[in-house]
Amino acid sequence: MKYFLLLCLSYFYVQANAHIFVYHRFGDEKHHSTNTTLEELEKEFEYFKTNNYKVVTVSQIAQKLKNGEEIPNNWVAFSIDDAYKSFYTNAIEIFKKYNYPFSLFVYVEATDKKYPDFMTWEQIKDASKYGEISLHSYGHKHLTKLSNDEIFHETKKAYDIFVEKVGFEPKGYTYPYGEYDERVKEIIKKFNFEYIANQNNGSVNNKSDIYDLNRIALVGDVNLKEKLKYNTLEATWIEPKVYPKDGRLKHVKVQVDPSIKNAKLFISSYGWQDIKVKNGIIDIKLDKKLNLNRNRVAISTNYYTISNKLLIK
Repeated sequence: MKYFLLLCLSYFYVQANAHIFVYHRFGDEKHHSTNTTLEELEKEFEYFKTNNYKVVTVSQIAQKLKNGEEIPNNWVAFSIDDAYKSFYTNAIEIFKKYNYPFSLFVYVEATDKKYPDFMTWEQIKDASKYGEISLHSYGHKHLTKLSNDEIFHETKKAYDIFVEKVGFEPKGYTYPYGEYDERVKEIIKKFNFEYIANQNNGSVNNKSDIYDLNRIALVGDVNLKEKLKYNTLEATWIEPKVYPKDGRLKHVKVQVDPSIKNAKLFISSYGWQDIKVKNGIIDIKLDKKLNLNRNRVAISTNYYTISNKLLIK
């Protein structure tokens, strides 16, 4: 029995985990909060090259997941949200130099209306020779604040214009601002994307939800060793499901592997606290005022093996 428990624990923690990273702007000093310098990008690419990581597209990871196959531990994917012009003018040559594919997600309205800071349709079609191109909404709105019909029509408009302009259907979708809930997720799934990605710390393994793939943001000076430590904690969130009407978080209930006895709970603006797990159930009563419009609640075994829940006001 003791050996069996050790075997289960070993499987639980050693399970292979690939990582998807998300970028926005490149070599654009005017926007520090979303910018990656070209020097930093080369440094990161050198790290992946030197340490024998295999760079793939998000679709390749999703295909492994769809097929029920083990996703290799050394797989990483680079996603780029919004299709800012700085990707095409500053960064794509570095991707080509390393022969690294990418997954570019288009903010359709910005490109279609020729906003000056964004790629043109011609540039997007040219970029599709070197990576995959998918969808990042039409108007980049806060989807959780829209009605069901508004979410559907916003997505359909983006989808139809995308297909008209580039000549193929998008395989994947990423949420604007990384904001979503179960209602939003179910509506976006109606468009039969092969995958949908969020922007939560974590990894992708063969138990991940193909319509809720974790992506880790890479901005500024990055400690890649730390980022690559993030793994996904297999967990079922019972409470909370949505942002509480009174703005106070009163109950956290999560089902995890029964072998876990101790964990940590994170709440935005409150930090981490140690918690106990009983028979695979985390059941915490509290009364915390949620101070942000976008609040993260997370369960972790060691800060890095983590499961997230976003509560959007």
